[in-house]
Amino acid sequence: MEITVEHLGSVQFEIKARQHSIICDQPPENAGFDEGMTPPELLLASLGSCAGFYAAQYLNKFKLATKGTLVRVTAEKLKEPPRLGDFVVEVELPVEISEEHKQGVERAVHHCLIHNTLLNPSKIELAIKSMSVSKA
Repeated sequence: MEITVEHLGSVQFEIKARQHSIICDQPPENAGFDEGMTPPELLLASLGSCAGFYAAQYLNKFKLATKGTLVRVTAEKLKEPPRLGDFVVEVELPVEISEEHKQGVERAVHHCLIHNTLLNPSKIELAIKSMSVSKA
């Protein structure tokens, strides 16, 4: 899996994955133009959309309604070191379901790749490279 992030100027970046692209930006109070989500918002979006995917998979498996399923993700900004924490994922289903199915949806969401990545962080390697400039 790979994405690329290219600086567009100011505090804007274009994020590309396969044939898709999105803009990442900052609000005006952070010198941005507010034309895209911030990196922390993108992280919450990843967690929420992954949770929604797994919830929908479970609901589809049991032929339960999926349209209108809403996932809300919140997190607190923490310090020392600066990071997000205290994540809360709320899954609102479009119909009433039994307690058994509620537990099934919860189990399914716990299989979310992003959820498990955040619970079991892996090593992050950082490499800084300079582009070579050819002399004419």
